[in-house]
Amino acid sequence: MENRMFEKEQFIREVKGNVKNLYRKTLEEASVQEVYQAVAYTVKDVIIDQWLATQKTFEKEDPKILYYMSMEFLMGRALGNNLINLTAYKEVSEALKEIGFDINAIEDEEPDPALGNGGLGRLAACFMESLATLGYPAYGCGIRYRYGMFRQKIQDGYQIEEPDNWLQDGYPFELRRPEHTYEVKFGGYVRSEMNEQGKVKFIHDGYQSVKAVPYDMPIIGYNNNMVNTLMIWDAEPVQCFELNSFDKGDYKKAVEQENLAKNLVEVLYPNDNHIAGKELRLKQQYFFVSASVQRAIARYKKDHPDLRKLPEKVAIQMNDTHPTVAVAELMRILLDEEGMEWDEAWEITGKTCAYTNHTIMSEALEKWPIEIFSRLLPRIYQIVEEINRRFILDIQKRFPGDDGKVQKMAIIYDGQVRMANLAIAAGYSVNGVARLHTEILKERELHEFYEMFPEKFNNKTNGITQRRFLYHGNPLLADWINDKIGNEWVTNLPHIEKLAIYAEDEKAQQEFMNIKYQNKLRLADYILKHNGIEVNPRSIFDVQVKRLHEYKRQLLNILHVMYLYNKIKEHPDMDFYPRTFIFGAKAAAGYRNAKLTIKLINNVAEVINNDRSINGKIKVVFIEDYKVSNAEWIFAAADVSEQISTASKEASGTGNMKFMLNGAVTLGTMDGANVEIVEEAGEENEFIFGMSAQEVIEHEAKRDYDPMQIFNNDQEIRQVLMQLINGFYSGNDSELFRPLYNSLLNTQETQYADTYFILKDFRSYAQAQERVEEAYRDEKRWAKMAMLNVAHSGKFTSDRTIQEYVDDIWHLDKVTVEME
Repeated sequence: MENRMFEKEQFIREVKGNVKNLYRKTLEEASVQEVYQAVAYTVKDVIIDQWLATQKTFEKEDPKILYYMSMEFLMGRALGNNLINLTAYKEVSEALKEIGFDINAIEDEEPDPALGNGGLGRLAACFMESLATLGYPAYGCGIRYRYGMFRQKIQDGYQIEEPDNWLQDGYPFELRRPEHTYEVKFGGYVRSEMNEQGKVKFIHDGYQSVKAVPYDMPIIGYNNNMVNTLMIWDAEPVQCFELNSFDKGDYKKAVEQENLAKNLVEVLYPNDNHIAGKELRLKQQYFFVSASVQRAIARYKKDHPDLRKLPEKVAIQMNDTHPTVAVAELMRILLDEEGMEWDEAWEITGKTCAYTNHTIMSEALEKWPIEIFSRLLPRIYQIVEEINRRFILDIQKRFPGDDGKVQKMAIIYDGQVRMANLAIAAGYSVNGVARLHTEILKERELHEFYEMFPEKFNNKTNGITQRRFLYHGNPLLADWINDKIGNEWVTNLPHIEKLAIYAEDEKAQQEFMNIKYQNKLRLADYILKHNGIEVNPRSIFDVQVKRLHEYKRQLLNILHVMYLYNKIKEHPDMDFYPRTFIFGAKAAAGYRNAKLTIKLINNVAEVINNDRSINGKIKVVFIEDYKVSNAEWIFAAADVSEQISTASKEASGTGNMKFMLNGAVTLGTMDGANVEIVEEAGEENEFIFGMSAQEVIEHEAKRDYDPMQIFNNDQEIRQVLMQLINGFYSGNDSELFRPLYNSLLNTQETQYADTYFILKDFRSYAQAQERVEEAYRDEKRWAKMAMLNVAHSGKFTSDRTIQEYVDDIWHLDKVTVEME
């Protein structure tokens, strides 16, 4: 493979040829964006040879195929990662240098594909990459969003949402595949008629429909010729423009189909605070699921006449509740289009579909009002109703006379369709994503289901791909590790354990800390360029980057920064090791308190960063538009990884793993995968604080926590909270942050105040932060802790997670792709 593409002269020739053919320019005249496109097309050429070879192998070996259904795939930029997995990064870097281009500048021309938002979507991306690297056939199934969630701008401290127009220059790593177009139907009504055999047939009429057209993106395995496919669906009108309606003056109807198609793929997670947003979200889910299931069945039927054997060749994994309509859609196709009887169709569906639960928060387990669901998806609703009817009979048989069970487990109840219940009732596997999370699901949130189906429940602790988050994101550390222990860790992360012997070696410690310093310089440059803030690379880089949600407790972090600032102002001569607090987060467009927290962080930054009297002891930075490409730099530079969610609320987290892999030390609660990180690296190498999951759950059950007592008895905490409402950080607008103040103290605002126990854990957090400072002052101790975190990160590779899914749930066949 290297020979064909990375024969340097030929590569340069092809790049020049692409610049000429795409832009009618010479290399000297081309912009950096144009050179990026030319390089990407040159690389794509090599990928396509491997992609074709992969498809040929599938045809020959007929392996079982996974369809991984997810509303989000947060892929990150493709060029650099593709080159790493083609083992050609250094060669291409040198070739580009020869013609006057820096590979980093070329990579910076690529937009992050706006196909996801948070951990759920990034996990799906890591999974796709691991599947290809391990040689397992898979299709990722999602939506080709035009604008993603949004591009975040910070204006006057506020988050402003702008469209993320990632497709404006065209995206070289995608292929439109119109030959696999399917129709997806919404609305209308269902009528029934008898056929000749006296069987009732259901016919869907009066509907609106769109065409689903797939765009394929290659997902490249590491150095193994394997290319899997991310199949993202675009919507096109069945008929672009109704001239007839237009001529009659019905202009709205003339463009109706076009608008339906356009709206479906505009944005990820439309704001669902209103009916139109809810409807659009449900339409999106059905749109990509229906198209993907139709594609999976068509692909299977091409070479397999007997649909009863579908589960032997097809696995459908539903990533969270968003794709749960896959259950009913598969039933619809088997019943209505393939003419099967209910029991047969149900058995096939139950052996094909599996469900991953990503949340303990009940509000995130999707529920749809019957009114919307039945109106938009009338046939699907009928099928769900029948699944529910039969399921309730099963529940009553299993727990006779226990109406409470029906109330909790029914799929349709209280005017709502409950998607998680549908997924569990239908699927053959239900997994949590960290050990603690799975236990909480079994004992609390899904306890009734666990009683009924203990055999369905299992845990698959999340993982990340080391190829992107270490090899690509932190080349200095990757090269150093290769020098010390070889590069086997690239495909076998547990091998990184061999670094542990260097943790006591003073020379290795110095080399390691110097690499961290170089990465901090790189991030400091980025911050200066993007934020205009000078930060001290010798300070402790204390980082919290993740989706903004109250349970993740960015508010606890910034309140603690305010508390430290008060202490320094009161005791200007106190001994204090300089700190840079780095935040990055998007808040959902309609989430008031989350957006207000961003404003607070920025206002606190404004006050503290401009206070000369504290001599730069604290700096606060909010990184705008946090995404995969800037995340790679942030992980590489971090000293402290803030994983401070209220215990029992975070399903797993994967940011915690990326920080660990890059030698940051976790400051966190015993929540999600932090529990397993502590197990792997030892509690002495992390900073753990706060209540346990059990304690939180008990307080919630008893409702015996009163934050007002803390407010009354702790003067320093009271001072910080009063600064929220006395204008200290809001230019004398004392009302600006009152909703945050109220959320902590005022039961009028929420069901009960301080829902996420911020004040309860505050002192424990502040003490842990003091321990961080003490440890950091002892350079050898810190280097050892950081190095041991890297050395013990082996468990947290997505390669391990995927192998467990394959062994326990999917039972896929490994394939080997040979190039001719």
